[in-house]
Amino acid sequence: MDLRTRVNAALKQAMKDKAPERVSTLRLINAAIKDRDIAARAEGQDEGVADAEVLKILARMVKQRQESTRAYEEAGRLDLAEREQSEIAIIEEFLPRQLSDREVEKAVDEAIEETGAASIRDMGRVMGVLKGNYAGRMDFGTVGPMVKERLGAGPV
Repeated sequence: MDLRTRVNAALKQAMKDKAPERVSTLRLINAAIKDRDIAARAEGQDEGVADAEVLKILARMVKQRQESTRAYEEAGRLDLAEREQSEIAIIEEFLPRQLSDREVEKAVDEAIEETGAASIRDMGRVMGVLKGNYAGRMDFGTVGPMVKERLGAGPV
């Protein structure tokens, strides 16, 4: 079952369960997907966005909420921070399991070996392989510096 179908099924169930917070978050997810569908049609794609794009949308939504949570906590608004955390939990239900630190290190090493990367100039190829194989399963913001370090650019 594709992600869009899973989100819609979860929305229907949340409505039956009369869970307003869950319904609200799932509607936000649907709205974000539909916005991207509209943008894709404007770019000439006839059909909606694929699951890979939906994963990117969900990951972006999680990241936004994490930033909001930090801001709310710094401002002493713990009630709003808790709401953001509950939205994160709902969104993460639709994301694939995140790789552990050890699994990320192994994946980086395998990608470097697979591409035959020898210097920092090969970083783009390594990141391309990782993004192709592990989209939505690792934080590429933390993986980038790890790849740089392994390719000899030193600690970042």
